Amino acid sequence: MAGAHGGAGTSTLAALLPAAWDMGAVAAMPDADRCPVQAKGRPVLLAVRNTAAAARCATAAIAVLRQGGEGVAGLAIVSDGGPEPRDATARFALLEWQVGGVVRVPYVRALRLVEDPAEVALPAKAQQALEELRRLVTADGRGWRR
Repeated sequence: MAGAHGGAGTSTLAALLPAAWDMGAVAAMPDADRCPVQAKGRPVLLAVRNTAAAARCATAAIAVLRQGGEGVAGLAIVSDGGPEPRDATARFALLEWQVGGVVRVPYVRALRLVEDPAEVALPAKAQQALEELRRLVTADGRGWRR
């Protein structure tokens, strides 16, 4: 799990997905010598909030990852509790062809109230979103584009 920006929900998703870990936010200006994320063949999920500013960060992060030779298996668009602005939706639609899949993760208030996300009984829609993310990173690599 990498974040397109700070506060994207990366650490929460990493805690909820087995065998995933939080690689931090992708810097928009990478080190010239190496990509900020070194996945070494493992699929990368990119977390982003559902705002217009966050969508711009996702665009930059995907460009940095692709330039560094890393594929993005999935884009996890994490709701902040409000509706997704039209500008954000339009930007996310433009990113769909650059990633293996796009998954919208619903807002779960209880996740903000605990230290360990695994303690929360997730609603069905959130469980379904996690399943979709798991499918994007299956061992056969389907959905992972470079």
